[in-house]
Amino acid sequence: MSIHIGEKSCEYQDCGKRFSENGSLKRHMKIHTGEKPFECKDRGQRFAQNGSLKYHMRIHTGEKLFECKDCGKRFSQNGHLKNCMRILTGEKPFKCKDCGQRFSVNGNLKKRMRIHTGEEH
Repeated sequence: MSIHIGEKSCEYQDCGKRFSENGSLKRHMKIHTGEKPFECKDRGQRFAQNGSLKYHMRIHTGEKLFECKDCGKRFSQNGHLKNCMRILTGEKPFKCKDCGQRFSVNGNLKKRMRIHTGEEH
C-alpha cells in the first residue's frame, strides 16, 4: 500500500502502467497473461475478475438494476442504460472517422466501420 494518497508505486514493467495498490497491479497482470480463473457455469465463458463474472451473471438471472428515469425501461448493465439515455436525448458522441456520421451507440459506429472496410454490406 502506498504511503501517500494517490501515489502509484506499483508498476507493471511490460506496459509501464502504474497502480497505487499491489492488488490492482495483480488484477491488471491478468490482461497480459490471459489468466481467466472465473467461469460462468451456464455458458463456460471465463473472466479475469470475479466482478466481471458477477456482471455477466445478470444475463442469466434477469436482474435489472439500472432504470432509465425518462422512459422507465430497466437494464442489467449500466452501459445499456447510457445507450438508452443517449438515444432519448439525441446525443451522438461516436463519430465515424471515414464519413463523419455520428451515432448514439458505439456498436452502430463499429457496424458503420465494417461497411467502410467491406466486412459488412
